[in-house]
Amino acid sequence: MIGRLFHITLDAALVSTVLAGVKRSSGFAVETEKISDPTLRGVADKFLGVGETIFDMIQGTAVNSEYFKRDSRR
Repeated sequence: MIGRLFHITLDAALVSTVLAGVKRSSGFAVETEKISDPTLRGVADKFLGVGETIFDMIQGTAVNSEYFKRDSRR
C-alpha cells in the first residue's frame, strides 16, 4: 500500500515537472483559470507549483554541474 502511494506521488511529481518544462521551453501553460471550482483550481495551482520547484532545482543543478554545457546553437 505504501509502495503504491509512493509510486503514484512520484508519477504525479514527474508529470508536474514535465508540464513546467513545457511551460518554460514553449510558453504554453495549463489554464487553471478555466477550472470553475476554486478548491480544485487551488489544488491544480499547487500541483503545477511543485513541478516548477522541482524544475528549478534540476535546472540549478545542471547549470552548476561540470557534466552539462550550454548548447552553442541557441
